[in-house]
Amino acid sequence: MSTTQTETAIWDIETVDPAKALEIETMRGNVASNPEAFWLEQAGRLDWATFPTIANTSSFEGDVSIRWYEDGQLNVSVNCLDRHLADRGDEVALVWQGNDPGVSRQLTFRELHAEVCRIANALKSLGIRRGDRVAIHLPMTPEVVACMLACARIGAVHVVLFGGFSPEGIGERLIDSGAVAVITCDAARRGPKTIPHKVTIDAALKHTGSIGSVKNVIVVNVSDTVVPMLPGRDHDYTALVSGQSTTCEPEIMNAEDVFFLLYTSGSTGKPKAIVHTTGGYLVWAAYTVDVTFAAERGTTHWCTADVAWITGHTFVVYGPLANGTTTLLFEGLMGWPHAGRWWEIIDRFNVSSFFTAPTAIRALMRDGDDLPRRHSLASLRRLGSAGEPISPDAWLWYYEIVGQKRCPVIDMWWQTETAGPMLSAIAGAQPLRPGWATTGIPGVCPSLTNEKGEELVGSGEAEGCLCFNTSWPGQTRSIWGDHKRFCETYFSFSKGRYFSGDGARRDGQGYLMITGRMDDVINVSGHRIGTAEIEDAVATDHSVAEAAAVGISHDLKGQGIVVFVVARSTRVPPSEAHLTKVISERIGRYATPEKIYLVAELPKTRSGKIVRRLLRKIASQETDSLGDLSSLADVTVVPALIGQVKEQFQPA
Repeated sequence: MSTTQTETAIWDIETVDPAKALEIETMRGNVASNPEAFWLEQAGRLDWATFPTIANTSSFEGDVSIRWYEDGQLNVSVNCLDRHLADRGDEVALVWQGNDPGVSRQLTFRELHAEVCRIANALKSLGIRRGDRVAIHLPMTPEVVACMLACARIGAVHVVLFGGFSPEGIGERLIDSGAVAVITCDAARRGPKTIPHKVTIDAALKHTGSIGSVKNVIVVNVSDTVVPMLPGRDHDYTALVSGQSTTCEPEIMNAEDVFFLLYTSGSTGKPKAIVHTTGGYLVWAAYTVDVTFAAERGTTHWCTADVAWITGHTFVVYGPLANGTTTLLFEGLMGWPHAGRWWEIIDRFNVSSFFTAPTAIRALMRDGDDLPRRHSLASLRRLGSAGEPISPDAWLWYYEIVGQKRCPVIDMWWQTETAGPMLSAIAGAQPLRPGWATTGIPGVCPSLTNEKGEELVGSGEAEGCLCFNTSWPGQTRSIWGDHKRFCETYFSFSKGRYFSGDGARRDGQGYLMITGRMDDVINVSGHRIGTAEIEDAVATDHSVAEAAAVGISHDLKGQGIVVFVVARSTRVPPSEAHLTKVISERIGRYATPEKIYLVAELPKTRSGKIVRRLLRKIASQETDSLGDLSSLADVTVVPALIGQVKEQFQPA
């Protein structure tokens, strides 16, 4: 089936619900005619100690200032827990499925509230107060959610750190954030492996030396691993928390008080901590989760993202809990100890909303169609995809095999900086198209510009740089400690607009497709080719599991294309000649790659994003300085790729 045929088929299959379509169009009309009133209405989703009278006073000009609900006051943990106690306190708030298939746990809103209060009191007993930064370095266990909410309860700023960061990477972040405490564990369980969290933190603190501000380390027992404990600094979680009171008066925060910092891995320079504030973030989390992924009471919402990433913050923790939704936390690996693990979890816990990344979807495809078909999956109502563009064939497989042609696939685009989805299909409100992130959700104003930052006006077909013309409640306020870098990174490209750094294509209906990072747009002899376009072409060949395209310098063409391909099966791998023909036929001869490497794995972050900057350097034989590798899920992939490319390297 061709891409055009696929698109037409899905447009025909997905039935628009007139009532839902009218609801969303009414929302769009309201925000267009009176945005201030619309956003104050959305603030009503939360319980405020002082309800705001002003929604938005943001400015993208000059010394950029993003401010929402600035005269409002609230507490995040109250909105996620306390306000649900009266009518659903004994309903399940958190489902935890352990690494071991036979181990799981369920906490009601009342039980989670009690644990959060105990942790909050324990933190206060160590002298941690409002505004202090607390680093959380935990695996996907109930404690990670409870600790995030405990920080929110006392007004401390949490900094959740990915479990795979190196000691040096963690040390940099501890210094930059000025964290006064770290909550970690003895060792995390990850499939058949254990990850030495406490040892890593000890090494990180040694790395920070006298520069660091960490005074306390709290250690959760996850795997019964014996770890060194430094008297006076290190505290056993159970001993510290278990005796604390189950009540803790919440700290009432101003809406613009800093809520959390979340680091993004940069290709150059030190990692940058994205700043999110209390009121705007929680309104945005509650609003976007409800509009895109509302779960029915009595069912379970499952987003597979690690809480160390923004998707986990918003779609695992704060969005679902603010809406009173049961959310699922999974400690283990997708295919361990056997393939089909995720399908078992969906059936067991009555999952209605399932949200994962394109990388995971393609990995599930490799297991074959029969595996999901052995399971009921009858509870599913909606499927989600985010993290990077999803290819049409993966979208269609997800829709037909997992969703059984009855669950809409909600393809989203968002960033750490946006806090929640900006572009997203809305089930029932519009027809769906594989590979397209459709339109901005109500209240979001996307635009396309040329390379000079000039808006491509009109509503017809266009391709350019994805920007946003107005602010939204969940927008990042700054980069921690470096507002100048914030202004230069996001607001210097196109005056008066937020620049996402991504490219996009718009069709005649106003739908948007993400074409890849602007620095991942390859210019071959004047032809601008998005890496996603090349990868989508390769992915149409069913012998390919996934692919990543990068540009390298070329004396004649300016840039040449190099593609890294992972085969679905090593028994019958695709040939370079065949894949070259596929790309040439689907895109044009100008897109013919200089080289296609068949590789075992691609370098990825734990959230599943392919690290293309590394592939560019490896493809160009520029491997003397590879930058920050601390966010990689498996650093051993890198030397293997370097060796393979060096052996087969052909200078452009």
